Amino acid sequence: MTASPANLAELNACVARDLSYLTLPANRWLPDIEKAGEVLLDTAVIGGGMAGLTVTAALGHMGLRVTAFDERPQGFEGPWATTARMETLRSPKTLTGPALGIPSLTFRAWFEAQFGPEDWARLDKIPRLQWMDYLRWYRQVLGLDIRNGQRVSDIRPMGDHVELQIEGPDGTQVRRARRVVLATGRDGLGGPSLPPLVDGLPRHLWAHSSDRNDYAALAGKRVAVIGAGASAMDSAGTALEAGAARVDLLIRRADIPRVNRGMAMGNPGSVYGMRDLSDDWKWRIQTSLAEAQVPPPRASVLRVSRHANAQFHLGCALVSARAEGEEVVLETSKGAYRVDFVIFATGFKVDWAARPFLARIARDARTWAERIEPRNARDHAGLLGLPDLGPAFEFLPRAGAPDAGISRVHCFCYPAVMSQGNISGDIPAISDGARRLARGIAGALWREDIDHHYQRMMTHNIPEVFGDEWTAAPHPQGVLA
Repeated sequence: MTASPANLAELNACVARDLSYLTLPANRWLPDIEKAGEVLLDTAVIGGGMAGLTVTAALGHMGLRVTAFDERPQGFEGPWATTARMETLRSPKTLTGPALGIPSLTFRAWFEAQFGPEDWARLDKIPRLQWMDYLRWYRQVLGLDIRNGQRVSDIRPMGDHVELQIEGPDGTQVRRARRVVLATGRDGLGGPSLPPLVDGLPRHLWAHSSDRNDYAALAGKRVAVIGAGASAMDSAGTALEAGAARVDLLIRRADIPRVNRGMAMGNPGSVYGMRDLSDDWKWRIQTSLAEAQVPPPRASVLRVSRHANAQFHLGCALVSARAEGEEVVLETSKGAYRVDFVIFATGFKVDWAARPFLARIARDARTWAERIEPRNARDHAGLLGLPDLGPAFEFLPRAGAPDAGISRVHCFCYPAVMSQGNISGDIPAISDGARRLARGIAGALWREDIDHHYQRMMTHNIPEVFGDEWTAAPHPQGVLA
């Protein structure tokens, strides 16, 4: 029995061996295609966070030339070391996440190589910043081509390829690819979901939970947090630990959600079966999950409740808000609250206007509003705004819109959930989603180049049999008995 790697150097060698055994990555098989004097990338990925890393690796394993672009500095892609504030991940430590079915690429392999199996056995949940360290190693050990400090400012589908306008330290450049993947996170097609009443508040008196808010500045202040989900608890806990004088959680529901119904869908059947369900079943499942909501992790709630200056106000719906000097007056169904700062932990929404670089996609892409006419559409308008995607996560043109290459852009972020299930944004099934997308893109590119591949087949002339393997019998002189 082979000993487990005792350090990262040994683990790196193990990863290289496993990839070799699996013959990964595949040899390059696509023809080079030039546009404007530039060889097209087979695929460009926008985003270098967990989803971007996973899909870049999966595409590379298919033998494709792929480059990812991320606007943040190296090592700070995604939310983990920037806007996320949880102490540990919600997901069980045993989930394999972006490992793509390769044991040596798992978080467990990375952890045990440094700290040993005993520490793994003692570990409860994965610390958030340690998860980020693991993703940094994942990028390095796979040698992924991620370009940092590169902000995509426009996506231009061109029929047979896609142009990306990219702003970077050296100015504006244009990169061209046959396919483009959006791996832009939970708010990948929009931004924060905020109540209209924020429009009347000075911007320095409030923040969304996803903002890069300076929590140290909340020391000694009265803070209100709107919401009861994980981000609400993490924001409240961070504010309390930063020395906030008081934190009031204003929770519209009469009770905090206690059961995560989505856990019952966490099995291979849902991963592989959700995409092919009827529209009615997809709508039924997603609206039921939205109505039940996901409870905050128990540890996150305890992180808040252990502070005597934290207050949970249940059944407390926010009615209006106004600024009076440097105070915010929040009118609620339970009366008025005067605070110094408000944090809206109110989730995200599809909002194409918040993502100007997606303007061309927004103009032509079909959404679920054009696919289904549910009875309770008003209650779930956010779900109707999600894109209606094809089998490889590709955008589809709305009725009457020209398909001038929009299907060459693929949505590998949370808004794919209505079409594909939850396999493109969270840890549990991220590898399954990435491999589905990579296989879809590889197959589509092969079909596009079928003339090339047919000619390659017909001109293939490497013999495997040489004629010296046998001796021909003499021609019979008569009929053999």
